[in-house]
Amino acid sequence: MKNLNVKDRALTRKEMKTEVQKLQKAGKRVVFTNGCFDLLHLGHISLFKKAKSLGDVLIVAINSDKSLSCLKGPKRPLVGEKDRARFLLSLKSVDYVVVFGEQTPKKLLRELRPDVLIKGGDYKLSEIIGSEYVRRVYRFPIVKGKSTTNLINLIVERYGSKKN
Repeated sequence: MKNLNVKDRALTRKEMKTEVQKLQKAGKRVVFTNGCFDLLHLGHISLFKKAKSLGDVLIVAINSDKSLSCLKGPKRPLVGEKDRARFLLSLKSVDYVVVFGEQTPKKLLRELRPDVLIKGGDYKLSEIIGSEYVRRVYRFPIVKGKSTTNLINLIVERYGSKKN
């Protein structure tokens, strides 16, 4: 993730692991969430705000372009990982961004071992990957009607025709 650092807050996995260890040693509570975050919407912003309130430092892990495409299909991402990271780092509640290339964040969570893991309420506790590597798991209620898929469908509905 070179040439991406925004005030040294977009870190490689190795850098993020070192930073988490330093933060925890300093008594900081580290919160972690992850996702594609291809098009930011109110649901994401609400999640980040709540996540930040659960600790001192919020790390947002984003799927790499390749892993996002594998998860969501060949037409995604709509926004590349470098731009997604920059958008996220412009938010007051987001302290760090790290990109991961796997389909799930399990390996990254095993490496980082944050204090709190927060995921959307559409996941059952038993489905939250990597929960064994954190002290606390928090499920955040989904903001009804707010999703990337809904945004894409709305754009296609309104602008899909070349007649516009």
